[in-house]
Amino acid sequence: MHLINYKSLIKEYNLSSLLKLGNFGIEKENLRTDLFGNLALTDFPKEFGDKLKNPYITVDFSESQIEMITPTFSKLEDTYNFLQNLNDIVSTTLNQEYLWPQSIPCILPDESLIPIAKFDGEYGVKVAEYRNKLAEKYGKKLQLLSGIHYNFSFSDIFLKTLYEKSDVDTDFIDFKNEFYLKTTRNFFKTGWLIIYLLGASSTIHKTYKKECSDLMNPLGDDLFYFKDTVSFRNGRCGYKNKDEFFIPHDSLENYITGIEKLVEDGILNGAREYYSSIRLKSKNPEDILSSLRTDGIQYLEIRSIDINPFNSNGIEFLDLKFIHMLLIYFALKDEDSFSAEDYKRYLKNQELIANEGRNPDLNLICCKNTPRKITTYTLEILEEIETLFKSLDILGEDEIKALEFQREKVKNPKNLYVNKLIHEVKKKGFIEFNLEMAKKYLEISKNRSFALKGYEDLELSTQILLKEAIKRGVKFEILDRAENFLYLKKDNNEQYVKQATKTSLDSYITVLIMENKVVTKKVLAKNKICVPDGGDYSTEDEAIQDFYKYKEKEIVIKPKSTNFGLGISIFKNKFTYEEYKKAIALAFKEDNSILIEEFIKGKEYRLFVIGDEVVGVLHRVPANVIGNGVDNIRTLVETKNFSPLRGKGYKTPLEKIQLGELELLFLSNQGKDFNYVPANKEVVYLRENSNISTGGDSIDFTDEVLPVYKEIAVKAAKSANATICGVDMMIQDLKNKNPEGNYGIIEINFNPAIHIHCYPYIGKDRKLGSKILDALGY
Repeated sequence: MHLINYKSLIKEYNLSSLLKLGNFGIEKENLRTDLFGNLALTDFPKEFGDKLKNPYITVDFSESQIEMITPTFSKLEDTYNFLQNLNDIVSTTLNQEYLWPQSIPCILPDESLIPIAKFDGEYGVKVAEYRNKLAEKYGKKLQLLSGIHYNFSFSDIFLKTLYEKSDVDTDFIDFKNEFYLKTTRNFFKTGWLIIYLLGASSTIHKTYKKECSDLMNPLGDDLFYFKDTVSFRNGRCGYKNKDEFFIPHDSLENYITGIEKLVEDGILNGAREYYSSIRLKSKNPEDILSSLRTDGIQYLEIRSIDINPFNSNGIEFLDLKFIHMLLIYFALKDEDSFSAEDYKRYLKNQELIANEGRNPDLNLICCKNTPRKITTYTLEILEEIETLFKSLDILGEDEIKALEFQREKVKNPKNLYVNKLIHEVKKKGFIEFNLEMAKKYLEISKNRSFALKGYEDLELSTQILLKEAIKRGVKFEILDRAENFLYLKKDNNEQYVKQATKTSLDSYITVLIMENKVVTKKVLAKNKICVPDGGDYSTEDEAIQDFYKYKEKEIVIKPKSTNFGLGISIFKNKFTYEEYKKAIALAFKEDNSILIEEFIKGKEYRLFVIGDEVVGVLHRVPANVIGNGVDNIRTLVETKNFSPLRGKGYKTPLEKIQLGELELLFLSNQGKDFNYVPANKEVVYLRENSNISTGGDSIDFTDEVLPVYKEIAVKAAKSANATICGVDMMIQDLKNKNPEGNYGIIEINFNPAIHIHCYPYIGKDRKLGSKILDALGY
């Protein structure tokens, strides 16, 4: 072992800010159940693709046991947010099933009916062979105990800088290995803190292993528990190796050879069967020992964390923060011996905590075999951590909150998760309580399903596409957040996507055609598709001079190359010369050329085309308010905008209604202004154009629009060689099978939003994110 005082080096060379940096990842297991709390015996949901290739959503031991895996992030907050996203995606994708919200299994069938996870190919044969051996050795029911793994590494910049300042006669890999080994040795000494403060598994259902329930006390008709258990999963009947053995941690080679010897002697079926509360990890998880020997320790895996049934993510952020603090503390804490006897004593403390931690008078065996009362010992360690962080000037607000959060559990035991759990189970029943929480968390996931936590700055359509990518196991990178520019990769399929719908499927010239409304009209007309008559203008004077052409007509004035309905004015009634001039000026604010066209009667529908198919149709109702006979338009708009579905910048399904010049102009044509008080149930429209981007409402009409109009939309898209586009079509009579004189296309949109089809104001999700990924070959 290197006798290096890391703490002194960090202080001497001002490395404290680097010390807090790290790489964080979380793996969480949850059982799937039916609506009554029985283990779901269905296969892994096909919506998540190939379980072997999906890096985010897969299975653990059983086909019924979902495993969610976050990418590695440099910020713990990002990791936690991604865990929430995975939880929401999985919860809302399951069909008539719940995620079981805690570590202890639900109602279990006979052991023979529990399905072991299935994989294809040669790998599948190997996995099946290994897991069948585990099933034979431990029983399938024990393998269903679920938990959370916390993966952590210190940042390379910190470790390399510390290595350079240490001036040791060894290479960097050996230095790093020893740093992690020391952290691990200290973890064994006081890592029981995690079990005590985060333990949340106590009662078991009668369908769990009978050899366990026979040792336990009954709690109602179908429950059993150990009186003082904090974590059944980490205790005497929990997830641990059958045999007791000592794995050296004085050097990486001794650690590796220790496990190899156990495998060689048949005590373990493989390195993965070493069920330690902390494990050393390297680059290749499938051949972990060879990878450790070649590449060294890459990160630590903390495995003693129960699922917290009182949090929809399964764990509190402050608990994750506390574990990070613990690992820093373990890395820098002075250490004494680590013999086989010490190791057994430390494991004994873990078992004592797991089995008897609810007893406030419990004594643990401290250094030199001295007994210490659990509560006193815990508070002393928390104080040591706080002192260390203060001395290194890294005790921030989050760290203070995390420590205080743990202290409150010790000082007031009713705050321990296990005590809260037993209280609820006694009151409601084990199955009933967990089903109640599962239903509650599903509703939470549904209510926030349109947002992707940590990515709210992106347009909602981009968030939807990313959610679908995560579901399917498509890896992604955000190349430019401001531009919503993505890189997607799965197997050998690499794609660049901007704003969800700008893809390699459409050429640059196609985008230019759709972007230019003059060109669009001419291209459509060449293909005998009905478009409105009118003219295009490059100067305001030229457009104003043609007032005489339009003054008796119903017209639309709009910029030539714009999107989202900006700068558009519609006159269906008589209008003055001044109103005409003002509308022209507004259009020229958005572009240096404008169009003045006839107004086509009917209702406007957005037909979303992908390839040869219309995959969604929306009728967009212009921004409006409904009167109550009391409030004026301004107040009614404020009230409607208060909905969480409405926001700004395409981050929510609907946009907030604006009260600007165009709205005032449109109201003035009705003899109204913002102070007008509509009668009860009177509908007042604030705009003629129906864009969602200007506050409109979206109503799904995919099943109502006749095939003939969908065929016209596909033909319009193909006329511009567009694969993905939005076709804006006016239809007078939706039931008229004869399109002649009954429709007109007013625009082809080169960047159609998908969120309005996924989260319509009225109607069902048309899953356009999924269809775009289909088109991209994912």
